[in-house]
Amino acid sequence: MSATPHGVQVLGGPVERGDEILTPEALDFVAGLQRAFGARRDELLERRAQRRAEAARTGRLDFLPETQHIREGDWQVAAPPADIADRRVEITGPTSRKMAINALNSGARVWLADLEDANTPHWDNVVSGQVNLYDLVRKQIELTTPEGKQYTLRDDVRHAVPLVRPRGWHLPEKHLLVDGEPAVGALVDFGLHFFHNAQELLNRGSGPYFYLPKMESHLEARLWNDVFTHAQSELGIPHGSVRATVLIETYPAAFEMEEILYELRDHSAGLNAGRWDYLFSVIKTFRDSGEYILPDRNSVTMTAPFMRAYTELLVRTCHKRGAFAIGGMAAFIPTKDPATNDKAMGKVHEDKKREAGDGFDGSWVAHPGLVPICFEEFDAVLGDKPNQIDRTREDVTVTADQLLDVAATPGERTIEGLRAAVDVGVRYIASWLGGNGAAAIHNLMEDAATAEISRSQIWQWLHNDVVLAGGERVTVDLVREVLADTEKELRGEGLAQDQVGRAVELFEQVAVADEFVDFLTLPAYDDLP
Repeated sequence: MSATPHGVQVLGGPVERGDEILTPEALDFVAGLQRAFGARRDELLERRAQRRAEAARTGRLDFLPETQHIREGDWQVAAPPADIADRRVEITGPTSRKMAINALNSGARVWLADLEDANTPHWDNVVSGQVNLYDLVRKQIELTTPEGKQYTLRDDVRHAVPLVRPRGWHLPEKHLLVDGEPAVGALVDFGLHFFHNAQELLNRGSGPYFYLPKMESHLEARLWNDVFTHAQSELGIPHGSVRATVLIETYPAAFEMEEILYELRDHSAGLNAGRWDYLFSVIKTFRDSGEYILPDRNSVTMTAPFMRAYTELLVRTCHKRGAFAIGGMAAFIPTKDPATNDKAMGKVHEDKKREAGDGFDGSWVAHPGLVPICFEEFDAVLGDKPNQIDRTREDVTVTADQLLDVAATPGERTIEGLRAAVDVGVRYIASWLGGNGAAAIHNLMEDAATAEISRSQIWQWLHNDVVLAGGERVTVDLVREVLADTEKELRGEGLAQDQVGRAVELFEQVAVADEFVDFLTLPAYDDLP
């Protein structure tokens, strides 16, 4: 590779075709983003901690009085580009080459190309993901496996439009230093894709489209908007070419939906209901309070009162402002067992039918086999219309108390739920450490949100002295006993021994420690080469 720009160090090892991505010009562009916005990112992360402390002190969140004028104002987001006016079915997955090809061929309208929760940020994954994005934008992506199986883009389907999800603001990129400090992972992911592909996408009648994860405030959305404006100006890309869909997957962000849309209004492509991370954030925000203790994860459905309030408000907010409202994930993986499969597919139908009926403009699936089900339910509501933004849901009024009504969630806290949380959490971490951030576990496609819910729930139960339905008190000894049973089972299944051992250690660290670790991927990232 040619000499790197002044102040930039690439510490990661060589990656196949990495020199095509990590060019001096691309690295200089990323360094410019880091120098312009890295300090603001740091300030906003500190603000998160301050706000969490305030929420813990008062026991509640609320809509912001200082932004009431935005919520009551008369404004709309920019109209959607033609190629993403219809988003009724979206498929998600990491940017591995095989996944990219299968996603584009799936028949879905959009592919969430995930550089975040479904991706382990090994340096090889970070760079090869960008190689794959470069190739798929130019329709030159193909793969031949060692066994001789070939994957190519089909000519007989409408290819899914890629929306790239960079890492959240909290994650660093330790393999790329700017002025001696790790670059912000989000700016690396965004910057490399934008630098190489923004103009090419525009030339092909599309544009640089993104999904933005883990935001907690409209000020973080403002930062992203400034990044977009800066990047477009630097490369001579027309203002407003970038479009971004924000995942409302943190509890604080649910109280700032309108403000987030407002900050991104020239660049907005709507909001998404990121249901699993939302549950994690509920627990994290009020982890010390007995008023917000959830039952077993699998018993918390989208019909729980506080979840209904969240999704109803999201649709109302988006359509009031002319923006897309995109529904949550169907994580089921089709199986060969007819009884299991029929039951799972029935739940997917039910989930997508509810979302389409509520006014969502589209929804997510994790597997190509679920694409037809999602189409069926949204086609039944949309017909030939590309979306239902015109359905403004003026019948919806959601209060802060309704968003906060976690205590009304039906379900029990059980030893089976504890064991399931440990099992899936450890399995996922082991997969993540091995380089696979999208893990098939018990016929579900899981990402980092799965492990976050699992370990945060156990931390909450443990530190609030919860007694389970069967009479067992959640103690450190009980958690360690369940961990030992889980480790024995996984070793018996022949999983990689070093990954299982380290996964158990990490899970215990983030589920039992006195201090709550904000994201388990932060200590786990230290384990990656």
